[in-house]
Amino acid sequence: MVGTFLFYGRAVDGTVLTALSAIASDQAAPTEATMKKTKLFLDYAATHPDAVSVLTYRASDMVVALHSNASYLSELKERSRAGGHFFISEDVADPTKNGAVLNTAQIIKAVMSSAAEAELGAMFINAREAVPARITLEELGHKQPKTPMQTDNSTAVGVVNNNIQPRRTKAMDMRFHWLRDREAQCQFRFYWRPGKDNLADYWTKHHCGAHHKWMRNVFLTPAKLLEALQASLARSTARLSASERVC
Repeated sequence: MVGTFLFYGRAVDGTVLTALSAIASDQAAPTEATMKKTKLFLDYAATHPDAVSVLTYRASDMVVALHSNASYLSELKERSRAGGHFFISEDVADPTKNGAVLNTAQIIKAVMSSAAEAELGAMFINAREAVPARITLEELGHKQPKTPMQTDNSTAVGVVNNNIQPRRTKAMDMRFHWLRDREAQCQFRFYWRPGKDNLADYWTKHHCGAHHKWMRNVFLTPAKLLEALQASLARSTARLSASERVC
């Protein structure tokens, strides 16, 4: 089941990735609770079948941007979850939202010792995914400035921007000094925004049904809306053709 829906989740409907990640983490030693999660997911998939929603992209200057987030100790065995929302933007200073080209939703294997370390872990995971995206776009002829990465943890931003010098954080230094190195190479621009403006938050937690319904319209375009637009365009074309015949 995970393998079947994973391709669909990565290609079109990224809203299923968190649930698939949680189920996949249990598949080595499944229990009745795992089966309950699976049935709940299949009910969700039946409620939102293929072509109910569409992933919409808007014209841009082909600059890759991303939101990064983490939830601290939100998974079993005291583990944290990382999430990311990658999109192509036209404004480097304040990236405008666009359809997702990639979403990450995975459990951080190591046990994080603080919320800031979990956020750094998520930034590390997402930055590694962003590097090949930068290279691909540059090879296609789209020169990339510093890739803007948004997070809602001011401590993590201070650490990677060298505005905060942490103490007694050898684990953070060993794992995530790579972020400072990439920032020094002018590959990334790390900045802070409030959590309510961070789209990656959706992939870091297990939300209630009402929140899923609300957020689907943020990331996906309802097919009914597109059908209505297509019907309106067809009517306009028909009226134009009729007026030309009259002339």
